[in-house]
Amino acid sequence: MARTHILSLGIVVLLLCTLIGGILPAAAQELSERERAELEEEYDQLQQEIAQWEQVLQVTRAKKATIQGDVTALNAEIAQAEAQIRAKNIEIGELGSEIRQKTARINELSGRILSGHESLASFLRKQDQIDDFSFFEIVLGADTAFALFDDIDNMVTVQSGLHEEFAEIREVRTETESERKALAAREAAAADAKYVVETKKQEIDKDKQVKDQLLAVTKNEEAAYSKVLAERQAQAAQIRARLFPLRDTGNIQFGDAVVYAQAASAKTGVRPALILAVLSQESDLGANIGNCYVTNSPNQGDGVGKNTGTPFDGVMHPTRDVPVFLEITKALGKDPYTTPISCPQPGGYGGAMGPTQFIPSTWKLFEARLKVALGVGATNPWNAEHAIMATGLYLGDWSAASGGYTAERNAACAYFSGRACPASGWVTNYGDQVMAKATKFQQDIDFLKEN
Repeated sequence: MARTHILSLGIVVLLLCTLIGGILPAAAQELSERERAELEEEYDQLQQEIAQWEQVLQVTRAKKATIQGDVTALNAEIAQAEAQIRAKNIEIGELGSEIRQKTARINELSGRILSGHESLASFLRKQDQIDDFSFFEIVLGADTAFALFDDIDNMVTVQSGLHEEFAEIREVRTETESERKALAAREAAAADAKYVVETKKQEIDKDKQVKDQLLAVTKNEEAAYSKVLAERQAQAAQIRARLFPLRDTGNIQFGDAVVYAQAASAKTGVRPALILAVLSQESDLGANIGNCYVTNSPNQGDGVGKNTGTPFDGVMHPTRDVPVFLEITKALGKDPYTTPISCPQPGGYGGAMGPTQFIPSTWKLFEARLKVALGVGATNPWNAEHAIMATGLYLGDWSAASGGYTAERNAACAYFSGRACPASGWVTNYGDQVMAKATKFQQDIDFLKEN
């Protein structure tokens, strides 16, 4: 099934690329006057920040004792966070065990109700047998008939008891189900709390690495300060030099992509790093372009491979998506039969468009809201800014804006499959991979803010 359904800071500092041995693609070197002016402005700003770093590093020579104290405090915070994580793991494990016990109890009670229903059914069948006897049949088969009457007398008593037992079992089952749901909510809350602690520990680890680095620097010659400064420069240049060739949109710099994600976040409340992570997961930030075309053939929705010409059945859903796709491409002046889209997947259609991989019918659902959010008269799924805003809206509809590990992970799974994360499986793996990437993107965004 085609998946329905990536970025705010900084411009690539071309003059620093030699520090990391990076050479930008030719497309990125063909700069307009506006882009060149922006690069020069950003370069001047970075030089000012580098000068500030030099001053900070000089000051740290006199603050060795303070830095050592900070490292000691950070070590204590890390140990505390690790203990909290272990405690949350134990709590989550205990809650999971209780949930399984409640589920087993619910299944047991349901089985008792089913068994009681079978007893009632047997009673009704015997009652039907009595009703079918004529007077002469009862006289001629007295032993059999009277045995049935005895059974009916017994079943009347049983039936009365079953009704009372059913009411009691249903009440207990309802209460048990409520307890199970409450435990599940506590389990989700514990998972959220664990994620918060894990994220905080990563931040503390990062701070400690910086403090350790500064502490080591204070013990060395001034040349060591220059080395650290060069490393920071290289790190900043490496992040800024990453180009994100979004699917069918041309190259886009990381800074521009983050700007788009932050704009989407301002409209939807969804964390920019999560939006970027979904974009990365869906199309490897555009590295994997659509490799199929839909064809104008009697079998609407069939197509061919873009590079091989190999025929494919079901490149796009013939009734749900093809008419909308033709409408979208016509409005944008695109040739629908030479516009790349995703190829069909095992067990489902392809036809996903642009960097965020929305199928046409889903894109259409967001069109009106996109126009308002972007302030445009027409939307374009191949436009990076439009596609990223659509991703933010979709994730927001799945409560990603509420924050917390569980809500964001479920929104990611829903982006991929249309439903929250199950207990396990490939949909859940998708959600886990998105959350791991979101953590990395958050670190990159935070680094750019600091540098």
